[in-house]
Amino acid sequence: MSNLDAKIPEGPIAEKWTNHKNNINLVNPANKRLIDVIIIGTGLAGGSAAASLAEMGYNVKAFAFQDSPRRAHSIAAQGGINASKNYQNDGDSDYRLFYDTVKGGDYRSREANVYRLAEVSGNIIDQCVAQGVPFARDYGGLLDNRSFGGVLVSRTFYARGQTGQQLLLGAYSALSRQIGKGKVKMYNRHEMLDVVIVDGKARGIIARNLITGEIQRHSAHAVVIASGGYGNVFFLSTNAMGSNATAAWKAHKRGAYFANPCFTQIHPTCIPVSGDHQSKLTLMSESLRNDGRIWVPLKLEDAKAIQQGNLKPTDIAEENRDYFLERRYPAFGNLVPRDVASRAAKERCDAGHGVNATGEAVYLDFMDAFIRYGKEQAHVKGLDGEDKDLVIKLGKAVIEEKYGNLFQMYEKIIDENPYETPMMIYPAVHYTMGGIWVDYNLMTTVPGLYVLGEANFSDHGANRLGASALMQGLADGYFVLPYTIGDFLADDIRTGTIPIDSPEFDEAEKKVKDSIATFLTNDGDNSVDHYHKLLGKIMWDKVGMARNDKHLKESIVEIKALREEFHKGVFVPGKDEGMNTELEKALRVSDFFELAELFAMDALKRTESCGGHYREESVTPEGEALRDDENFAYVSAWEYKGEPSESVLHKEELKFEFIELKQRSYK
Repeated sequence: MSNLDAKIPEGPIAEKWTNHKNNINLVNPANKRLIDVIIIGTGLAGGSAAASLAEMGYNVKAFAFQDSPRRAHSIAAQGGINASKNYQNDGDSDYRLFYDTVKGGDYRSREANVYRLAEVSGNIIDQCVAQGVPFARDYGGLLDNRSFGGVLVSRTFYARGQTGQQLLLGAYSALSRQIGKGKVKMYNRHEMLDVVIVDGKARGIIARNLITGEIQRHSAHAVVIASGGYGNVFFLSTNAMGSNATAAWKAHKRGAYFANPCFTQIHPTCIPVSGDHQSKLTLMSESLRNDGRIWVPLKLEDAKAIQQGNLKPTDIAEENRDYFLERRYPAFGNLVPRDVASRAAKERCDAGHGVNATGEAVYLDFMDAFIRYGKEQAHVKGLDGEDKDLVIKLGKAVIEEKYGNLFQMYEKIIDENPYETPMMIYPAVHYTMGGIWVDYNLMTTVPGLYVLGEANFSDHGANRLGASALMQGLADGYFVLPYTIGDFLADDIRTGTIPIDSPEFDEAEKKVKDSIATFLTNDGDNSVDHYHKLLGKIMWDKVGMARNDKHLKESIVEIKALREEFHKGVFVPGKDEGMNTELEKALRVSDFFELAELFAMDALKRTESCGGHYREESVTPEGEALRDDENFAYVSAWEYKGEPSESVLHKEELKFEFIELKQRSYK
């Protein structure tokens, strides 16, 4: 098993990025116009990268399967974006953000990448303010901050509950400017179905026009994938229904190693599952945990009465409520990291204390916040702070100002007023820390193939802290790739346009067309969703929040058998010409099946517990995740060999020179 070269610069960690930028190869501004770059995905990572590279002078082709970059799943991020600007004067710093991120990821991320992320985080806020992103501001007009899970400072910048949307509009405005100048050619409603490798380098893609069905060849001197995560392998997740793993998986099958596939985040603050009819789940922002208190009934009989509809949460006295996060983790309380909060909620529900009809939900209660803010407002306005009704009314107005759109969204979905009755929440699949392995330059094991944002593995280890996804996506696109890609492209200033009539393009196009023809001529009876749901059930039941040796071994056998059944029994109507959404889904779910098998293999191999990867065989006496640093302080990077079961494991050993490696504690 080989060691991977992450190309981490030498020297003190605070100087690595600066020294690296000073020593890598550059491309002369006049030569950038001779170089083409393809970017797959136009969310925060891809959109910011496309805008930045085009602004620098490169010729960019950007691809999105949506009808507009504005529909990228980045728009769904609600709570905020982290940056170590220390606006609250509460002790934040680049090092503190670096430390919190490594610790939050349970010491399974690469130190150098994480410190760089913290180092450029402040630049992101400045860039976005300059673009007109309407971040919340305090009474003095300065940018406001709130706190998120896993930290003891307030470093999260936000735009009410619409931060992802506002940041995406900022990146989209920059991208639109370059589209207008002709430096970016935008291909909406196009999906990448393969990477083309020429002489060992990524030199183009095969794409399908999702409107006409046309299979197209596109060449470039480098290919950048920023296509998001693979959470929809579970079928039910907080991801948009179109979110998929095809671009990353095709890159993997062309030689890019896939890293830590089992590192998947379960978010504690989601609207609970309501039945088999659902096709996705809805996230309620982690920012709500700043002011909401999470609890379940202390008495089993009260929980049963609520489940049966015979008791309301407002009928349960304070002394009969179990604020279990505050009880178990007094230092961090309701703001423990997501993996910790999710497991704690599952434990209470498994013990019978869940609060909806299925017994799989806990309460997120804002009454204390109503009273706290209401008393403050009454004092400011000179009103009667002992008038409880007035205080609650004033407090609700403050909460509405901070989270109004989230409360409105909850009410529309659940048909209950969260101002009057506590919200119900339960953990759900949200984010994938695993992804394509990249080095310090964000390049994969295939020269010229780069991966950004959630599609790569690099910054979050085994658990991502809240509000760090937007930070990583924009850091990669605005402030990392524009420097590092030049180190590779400096050798291509005399290469000329990459021809698309080569044998490599012929082979890749034929492979795509054969795959499409196989699905359209298949004599099956079941829909794509039929098999996707079955795959999702296996994944959630046996490779979900808690994993063990027996279930993981069973899942690998079951996934492989279901994959074979899928290819024999799926029915895909329609033709390859024109729009065919069932064909799109079939191609994506086919990739999910292969990824799911590798996912389970990776989880089986890693017999420790760390972050979101919780092995029941590796826990502390208190039931917390127990790492095994002696045997598993590495990044697992899998090389494709024709079948997921034949994949070869490579290891990047993780060295911790600047942070002490120790068991996490949030107590």
